[in-house]
Amino acid sequence: MFTVEQIKTAHGKVKSGADFPAYIQEIKQMGVTHYEAYVTDGHTDYHGGSDFMVTVPAKYEPLVIADVPNLEVFKSELIAHQQGKTDYLTFIRMCAETGIEKWEICLSQMTCTYFDLAGKVVLVEQIPE
Repeated sequence: MFTVEQIKTAHGKVKSGADFPAYIQEIKQMGVTHYEAYVTDGHTDYHGGSDFMVTVPAKYEPLVIADVPNLEVFKSELIAHQQGKTDYLTFIRMCAETGIEKWEICLSQMTCTYFDLAGKVVLVEQIPE
């Protein structure tokens, strides 16, 4: 199965949202089935088959997540990030400010689902292949 180091190496190649589809393909080839990325501190749980899981530890000091999501601002800033206009930490801060607690990537369905603090789905996107 995959290791934290392999995940970090693959993620290190992502400079903006424009690099995300290639990253997804790389970790999918490693055996990642899905993962949850937490905005508050950047830790991420990566899952594989047979209940295998590794956690990439926190990457930054904890951020405060807004209690109420602002979907319109989030969607606008998400598009800018996907076009390569912002880096990862700018994207993370924007998620916190607009009430996004985490996102889950499902590699079998190629979807990214964003959640608020209450665990409600804010947005589901199809990941380009």
